[in-house]
Amino acid sequence: MKLPPPFIEGTHNINAIVETPKGSRNKYAYDEKTGMYKLKKALPAGMVFPFDFGFIPSTIAEDGDPMDILILTDAPTFAGCLVESKVLGIVKVEQEEHGEKVRNDRVIAVQLNARMYASANHIEDLPDGLIKEIVNFFASYNQVSEDVFNPLGNDGPDIAIQLIHSSIRKAKESSSEQPV
Repeated sequence: MKLPPPFIEGTHNINAIVETPKGSRNKYAYDEKTGMYKLKKALPAGMVFPFDFGFIPSTIAEDGDPMDILILTDAPTFAGCLVESKVLGIVKVEQEEHGEKVRNDRVIAVQLNARMYASANHIEDLPDGLIKEIVNFFASYNQVSEDVFNPLGNDGPDIAIQLIHSSIRKAKESSSEQPV
């Protein structure tokens, strides 16, 4: 499957690929080798993803995976759905997995042409407490996996877009290092 570019041409809006839809108890992950989505794990009873979760194509974040994104949509989509989105900001996170600390930030975006959250242009424009709930979801999700999750704060769209550009450069460097 050919993935779209990270940014929608001529804009600061991005293409996001959904891996796990809102309301899903299953965590899915895109498998680049097969071009399919595979079931990674199931969350504990009563725990579901609060919004569509996925990745920004052609990026590599500091954890070595494509950059994570949580997309605020009017209704759940499906694994593999391309969602054109407006970047609102980023939740900065440090995680410890297998004894190693690594940054694993989450971009927060809203679906273009969404009804809910359509007026938001910055993470601070979201309803009071929503970002705290999102951070608490990821903290609980990681606690179940026995991974350490340390939120480092939030930033707006300018910082998020800078980090996306950095992850694009990292992806390009990585692909140029691959043997042909």
